[in-house]
Amino acid sequence: MEHDTPLPARTPAGASTIAVALTLALAASGCGDKPVSNADSLKIGAYSVVREVFHEGLIPAFIKKWKAETGREATFEESYNASGAQARSIGSGFDADIAALSHTGDMEILVKASKVAPGWKDGAYKGILTNSLVVIGHREGNPKSIHDFADLAKPGVGVLYPDPKTSGGARWNINAIYGSALLQAREKDPANPDLAPVKDLMAKVQANVVNMDQSGRQSMASFAKMKSSDAVVTYENELLLRAKEGDAIPYVVPPATLLIESPVALVGPSIAKHGNEALAKAFLEFLLSAEGQKIFAEYGFRPVNPEVKDAVAGRPEPAKVFTTDDLGGWAKLEEELYSTDGLWTTIAAQAVQNRGK
Repeated sequence: MEHDTPLPARTPAGASTIAVALTLALAASGCGDKPVSNADSLKIGAYSVVREVFHEGLIPAFIKKWKAETGREATFEESYNASGAQARSIGSGFDADIAALSHTGDMEILVKASKVAPGWKDGAYKGILTNSLVVIGHREGNPKSIHDFADLAKPGVGVLYPDPKTSGGARWNINAIYGSALLQAREKDPANPDLAPVKDLMAKVQANVVNMDQSGRQSMASFAKMKSSDAVVTYENELLLRAKEGDAIPYVVPPATLLIESPVALVGPSIAKHGNEALAKAFLEFLLSAEGQKIFAEYGFRPVNPEVKDAVAGRPEPAKVFTTDDLGGWAKLEEELYSTDGLWTTIAAQAVQNRGK
């Protein structure tokens, strides 16, 4: 039976895991009260940042397309959470058919759990669903004169980004701060870069962090509420989404910043269990198509499909864009920054100690 269960336009503060059955009422669909088989049902396990674009844009558009092509109704169950938490949930048994996560490190969790095939990066876009940039949101008028990551280290600047132990967005943010300083050190001495300024920048920024929420979406909510914070390090698409919804936060694109590359993959065991391979593959194909990528662009993302490059014309462009590969890749970054003895882990522990003194 048709029903429409819209989600709130913005995620409330707190954990953002939801599961809703969605069958959109579409005037042109002509649907009746026929039951829907498993072959026409799909479970999405995604990171919190893509909630609006999936629920409001992509899924309704695909349901129309699937109905037109097959004459059948498709239903979706959607779960959104911080990327690391979502990856662990799928890895431990949540039977999502498609995983859309913040970064490849989280997707590799599912490869190790035998949920996603090792060849998930095969294909034209190497497993990447969307691009974005790490940017800095600031208060109206930019009273703290924030233009670059180095400005986040200035005394008296309150900074927000989420916790990298749970949030993929946090790792993108910290990687961007780390990478901008590391590349400057390499420019000065390619053979033997001085890492002392890199560590100094990261330590000073972390000392200015006033709160670390579970997810990037929660950090945005905190920035809107907490007057003690002057800047939020986040995805460009998060800020463009707020502008789309009439709640704009001004932002700057640092001169050198990190390209956010967020992956998607089929979850093989779940698809086999549900018997919905045709639907899952069709939805993945739609996500990467010009139509799907244009919808992503409308919600602030930067498309991976070159057919849609004009959809983001006019957006501010940094002088330099670097990638995680330029920094050695996700595995190296995980070890160097976030392991037990990693640089960020050590700095964050020291910052906690210093606050307790």
